[in-house]
Amino acid sequence: MKLIVGAMALALLAGCSSPGDIKKNDPTITASTNKSAKKYALCVFPRWQDQRSTSTMSETENGYRLVVATDMMTDEVLEVTSTGAGSKVSLYQRMPWSKMWGRGEIEAAVRECL
Repeated sequence: MKLIVGAMALALLAGCSSPGDIKKNDPTITASTNKSAKKYALCVFPRWQDQRSTSTMSETENGYRLVVATDMMTDEVLEVTSTGAGSKVSLYQRMPWSKMWGRGEIEAAVRECL
């Protein structure tokens, strides 16, 4: 019985992903914009929240990070980094090939706010 419970716990943990895990993949979208990191993040964030209410935004050392996650999985990470002439944008996705609910609108927000 203990073996079964241990195996189930290990299987559940194997499915977990954090923003750091997602960033090990190549970005799905990489772009530059002449908007400041703050202005760009404030354009994307409300659109992400409309699609996935679990979206969060936090300030980083040199920009902003937006994350779409569930209880155990990070699905999308958007890194917005300040540059001298605006900002650099990188979208990382857990499964970029998957047609997850709201993904089209999340990607559209990243592109439309450029």
